[in-house]
Amino acid sequence: MTYTIAYYNEAVEADILALPKTLQARYFSLTDRMEIYGANLGEPHTKAFGDGLFELRLKGAEGIARVFYCTQAGRRIVILHSFVKKSQKTSPKERRIAETRMNEVKNADTR
Repeated sequence: MTYTIAYYNEAVEADILALPKTLQARYFSLTDRMEIYGANLGEPHTKAFGDGLFELRLKGAEGIARVFYCTQAGRRIVILHSFVKKSQKTSPKERRIAETRMNEVKNADTR
C-alpha cells in the first residue's frame, strides 16, 4: 500500500515549488521514496523529532533546505513548513511553526 502526500495549505506547496532547482529535485526524489516506503527514510534523508514530526533534509548546489512534515492515520503524510537554511542550527522559530501546524492537523483529525 502506498502513502499519499498532502500539503498543510497552498502557501506551503508554493514555497516548495519556489525552492532552488537542485533542492526542489531532491525534494521530489525523496517524497517519491516516501510514497513507497513511508515517512521515515532514516538519516541523512529524514530526522524524526517525536510525536509524528519529521524533518526532510535537502542539500543541493544552491544550499540546504528543511521541510517539516507529519504523519496521519491512513498512510497520509502532511507537508507542514519549509525553509532554506541560513545558519548551522535550525531556528527554534521554524520548528515551532511546524509543531503548531502539526497540532492543528492532528486536532482536525479527532473531530
